[in-house]
Amino acid sequence: MFDSPSCSANQLLMALPSGEYQRLIPYLKPVSLVLGQIIYEPQELIKEVYFPVEAMISLVSIMKDGSTTEIGLVGNEGMIGLPVLLGGNLTTNRVIVQIEGNALKMDADVLRREFERGKQLQKKLLLYTQARLTQISQVAACKSHHLIEERFARWLLSVHDCVNMPELPLTQKFISEMLGVRRASVTEAAIALQKAGLIRYTRGHITILKREELEQAACECYALIRNEFKRLLN
Repeated sequence: MFDSPSCSANQLLMALPSGEYQRLIPYLKPVSLVLGQIIYEPQELIKEVYFPVEAMISLVSIMKDGSTTEIGLVGNEGMIGLPVLLGGNLTTNRVIVQIEGNALKMDADVLRREFERGKQLQKKLLLYTQARLTQISQVAACKSHHLIEERFARWLLSVHDCVNMPELPLTQKFISEMLGVRRASVTEAAIALQKAGLIRYTRGHITILKREELEQAACECYALIRNEFKRLLN
């Protein structure tokens, strides 16, 4: 647990003017999110929103046969609970903690009220929504056009951006579920990247060794998504 909301490293909150951020502090509750914790289930009413600090949270699409595919990643650049701002109040996806860590939690009604004030918080959250839509749509296109090794590199870079740690606690099973591919395909991609000296893969952990080279190995989608987040939110 971290000391206080004012110590937050959530980029959305830190981008707010001091006066607006100070208004939010009494409503921000520090929480520790654990691996596998389900934040929302599909069609569940969203009562609380989350601003990750160290945790990484996935939006996962679940098919009738139980198969899963990740459609979005959220780390300290953003928030969980956007339907609250858009008027829907429900999500069609499972939202689950994939890398444990700290976050700030806020009552959904409070965020909605503050959003409707129309100041910088509203502007930042609308721009973040646009960036997230870019992420989701580009990832959908990526799955149809790029090789698994390129997609795997893109995904690792995105995870690294979310948590800013070189060593990532990731299993083959989890990665295959998030990418929507067979575990054997993940193994082949990991071996290829390890042979190239870009990552080190051990049971349950992946360490990024050469970040710049990994970016070169990734498909074009990584740079497009990253640049759109920078353009809109910086």
